[in-house]
Amino acid sequence: MTERLRQLSYDELAPAVKPLADDILKISSAALGGPYNALLRSPDMARRAFDLLDYLRFKTSVNKRLNEFAILIQARIANAQYEWWAHEPIARRAGLADAVMDELKACRRPTSMQADEALVYDYCVQLTLNHRVSDALWQRMVSEMGEQVAIDLTVLSGTYVMVAMLLNATQVDIPNGGKPPLEELDPLEIRRRLLA
Repeated sequence: MTERLRQLSYDELAPAVKPLADDILKISSAALGGPYNALLRSPDMARRAFDLLDYLRFKTSVNKRLNEFAILIQARIANAQYEWWAHEPIARRAGLADAVMDELKACRRPTSMQADEALVYDYCVQLTLNHRVSDALWQRMVSEMGEQVAIDLTVLSGTYVMVAMLLNATQVDIPNGGKPPLEELDPLEIRRRLLA
């Protein structure tokens, strides 16, 4: 797979775009790579996306462990190699167990999830693969985690579907020739396994 977009350098950015690049560089482990290389080709949209991502990553009502778990769920569903590669170490630092990540990576419902992780898994998988959740699952989410968490988690899921699409469409490679972490699976197979 060959990346479809040449990597932009900071020096070649227009002066009006450099403040956004500065903000990206403060938080991005990939510098201006990853999804930012593509986003910077549409600076106005990139600013709006960055502000949303900043909220969803660092200011959300969802705790960090569950937030990163939800991002990994989106990465697994989309075969988004870079997204998984970037967020697995963050999820580990946030306290998500390796066993949970390993089973999700293998495209299986993790068996060792904590109760709150199981709720996030069910909610995110149902929402993403069915584009809706049942009344019972919605009520459970709201009663156990609150309305704001339900909304933040919903927007996080949709936003990271967008990030996965952007990474996959532009074929962003794992840095330094790294091996893709996920087995590439057919979307119907992913659906079959994760909804089982």
